[in-house]
Amino acid sequence: MNNLNSTDEYDARDIALENSDWIEALEYIRRDQGEGRSREMLRLLQDHLLKQGVSLAEATLNTPYRNSIHPHQQPGYPGNIELEQKVENIIRWNAMAMVLKANDNGSGVGGHIATYQSAATTLEVGFNHWFRRRTGSYGGDILMVQAHSAPGIYARAYLEGRLSEQQLNNFRRELQDGGGLPSYPHPRRLPQFWQLPTASMGLSTPSAIYQARFMKYLENRGLKPDNGGKVWCFIGDGESDEPEVLGTINMATRENLDNLVMVVNCNLQRLDGPVRGNGKIIQELERSYRGAGWDVIKVIWGSEWDELFSRDQDGLLQARMDRAVDGDYQFYTVSDGKTVRENWIDGDERLADLMKSLNDDEIRVIRRGGHDRKKIYAAFERAAKNTGRPTVILMKTVKGEGMGASAEGQNTAHQKKQFSAEERIAIGRRFGIPLSDEQMARAELYKPAGESPEAQYLHQHRRQLGGYLPAREVSCQCLAAPPLSLFKAATDGSSREQSTTMAFVRMLAAMLKDKELGRYIVPIVPDEARTFGMESLFKQFGIYSSEGQKYKPVDASSLLPYKEAKDGQLLQEGICEAGAMASFLAAGTAYANFAVPMIPFYIFYSIFGFQRVGDMIWGCADSMAKGFLVGATAGRTTLNGEGLQHQDGHSQVVASTVPNMRSYDPAFAYELAVIVRDGIERMYQNDENIFYYLTLYNQNYPMPAMPQGVEEGVIKGMYCYQRSEAQGHKVHLLGSGSLMQEVLQAADILQGFGCSANIWSVTSYNELLRQAQQTERQNMLTPEAATQNYIEQLMADEGGVVVACSDFMKSLPTGIARWLPQTFIALGTDGFGLSESRPDLRDHFEVDARYIAWSALTGLYRDGVLSADALRQARVQLNIPQVKTDPASF
Repeated sequence: MNNLNSTDEYDARDIALENSDWIEALEYIRRDQGEGRSREMLRLLQDHLLKQGVSLAEATLNTPYRNSIHPHQQPGYPGNIELEQKVENIIRWNAMAMVLKANDNGSGVGGHIATYQSAATTLEVGFNHWFRRRTGSYGGDILMVQAHSAPGIYARAYLEGRLSEQQLNNFRRELQDGGGLPSYPHPRRLPQFWQLPTASMGLSTPSAIYQARFMKYLENRGLKPDNGGKVWCFIGDGESDEPEVLGTINMATRENLDNLVMVVNCNLQRLDGPVRGNGKIIQELERSYRGAGWDVIKVIWGSEWDELFSRDQDGLLQARMDRAVDGDYQFYTVSDGKTVRENWIDGDERLADLMKSLNDDEIRVIRRGGHDRKKIYAAFERAAKNTGRPTVILMKTVKGEGMGASAEGQNTAHQKKQFSAEERIAIGRRFGIPLSDEQMARAELYKPAGESPEAQYLHQHRRQLGGYLPAREVSCQCLAAPPLSLFKAATDGSSREQSTTMAFVRMLAAMLKDKELGRYIVPIVPDEARTFGMESLFKQFGIYSSEGQKYKPVDASSLLPYKEAKDGQLLQEGICEAGAMASFLAAGTAYANFAVPMIPFYIFYSIFGFQRVGDMIWGCADSMAKGFLVGATAGRTTLNGEGLQHQDGHSQVVASTVPNMRSYDPAFAYELAVIVRDGIERMYQNDENIFYYLTLYNQNYPMPAMPQGVEEGVIKGMYCYQRSEAQGHKVHLLGSGSLMQEVLQAADILQGFGCSANIWSVTSYNELLRQAQQTERQNMLTPEAATQNYIEQLMADEGGVVVACSDFMKSLPTGIARWLPQTFIALGTDGFGLSESRPDLRDHFEVDARYIAWSALTGLYRDGVLSADALRQARVQLNIPQVKTDPASF
């Protein structure tokens, strides 16, 4: 065998013998020097090959398709498996019965059964042994479950006495007498129950990651004791196709989030069919998570396979498992034992001999790991003990497990929400439910007596873990709103030009320095702090980093160096709006989840708020998050030069769709000060479940001092900023944001045409609209006590024409038009943004001072106040073209 150049010159016997020698040597190291040394040796060999230029394209991001925890590493199971199975079966039955009853009553509200049936055992092991509620000595866990498994969580809470039979009977019927239950985890709908929403697929993952990070943030800043607490997030394998799931997992390892456990319910099925019919979703996810640095624990097979693996000396069984794809495994789930045996053996006599120890019935019922308590417990224990990095558990299950042949493992399992009477009885008997056939056919709920072993066991284990979960507890101190004098620089005004964005940054700095308020302020920015003029905050308050700053920044000698710190206050999220929104959600719900009244200010390009992560904003609304979203470069024409995908002319319109959001578009620094102070009072002093959206601009102009008595109007959405003393045709100009400067110029222009122009500052069209609609509804319900809304009170006796101009779409001001008695004209920025100078943009969108003045004159003409000759002269003077391309179609 001299001078051999390739393995082709070895015969099979030589290769097998050499392989055996290598394995024996490695096994000797493992036994004699431990697992750590054996891993070190493998890395040493790998590094040697790499140094020789031997590429390892198939780097070990995948381990064999089997359980990560060897049987000899499993701890003893601490619970009574027989009793736990009985409790689980009762919960399974009740979870199914809820959905069946919802369908039986003819309301058509639907529901899902299969997801919980696949996740039941996994969740029950957690509820009985791991999920801990916040107590005086323990920080408490956050539990985020798959949305479609909600019926099972409700069914367990029913056994615990936390939900009534009537509530379960009114599943998905929230308006019924006695109360009902929402379809999915919605804190707003059950504010003492659900901790966080998970109904929008994909978003629970970044939410969980950033909740875990914010827990560390609070601990490192001394705002929360380091007293434990984990975030347990359960998602489905099909859900991992959402880009948000894998898009943020690197951050979890970068931040060393060992307080985070992701559990992926790998039942191999989407809503319509296989997740990866031609591949293996578990192996795919393992590569992604291992590559990102997570500790990956695979729970694939139940204990029945342990004995087979112990006899599989040649790796035949492992090779067959590695070869089979998920479509095969799904087929095995729905097939009889004989068919499974034939397909599994695949003509290999050695496999046939290995499988002889199992008869066809045993092969048919062999369990996946996600239905084996011992395997699940071992995985949870390793996750709980893990330090230094996050853990993901890939839990293989059967979708609809226990539902019978018509649903279990079928492509239609997700849509299965109805069973015949015979099927219900069969399932009830299989679960051992002590109801009559008639009761099971009616899908009646079953609750064991309080003194029964099942009930006693359930309550005892939850007491040992601190209480029942999920549970949302609000035991947070209230914060007193600061005096308006804190923002004296804004209310006193300045002839020095500045933008509302810069005015806000100065206000933010004042709040951060405040002795009472400062430590609760959480500035959040997605890598645009310098754009918004926030770099001065780096040195003063630091950028949060779990590891501090291990390098000397290139600007260390400057006055404003880039400074990272373990107790830093700013959350600098990089180019990741979804992550920044997840941080906002974590900070905004800290009053409930961590009993700390944090006040987040998330500052971003306004178009990248609602347009990019609107679904997460809706999740904040569901979570009753508090804080301020700040679109710091708003306006279709104010953010000049950037173009179509940066210039925002619609976020205020979209903001109107969030019921508990208060949105404002201030023109002046003092308005911003009044709004922020009022927001803190409402959210953190009066405990209102609202949050705010503020649009700010990068245009510099003088900031006037606050006139007396305008605070109420600022908050309600409109007040008279300047009343004209001149005589002439009456005009009312409504201005907002940076376009207030165009309105002020238009008033001067109109004076030259014999007009008397009053200027009104509209800080919030959305607040005006909501108040008007609420008044209208009240007047409809009690017409005998009808009142005027706020707009009518302001404008009823004013006369003249009204021109409303904003840097947003015309639909924003048009929303209030019908409550104005005057002729009403709306100017706005409908259409796409484009790259141009500010003056040319405003001319293009017809929102500059010329067009504002011209619109007022045309209104006077239509009212018969202005002659045609005067209007023609005005057109010439103002250079208004007769024919022009519609900006909305540009």
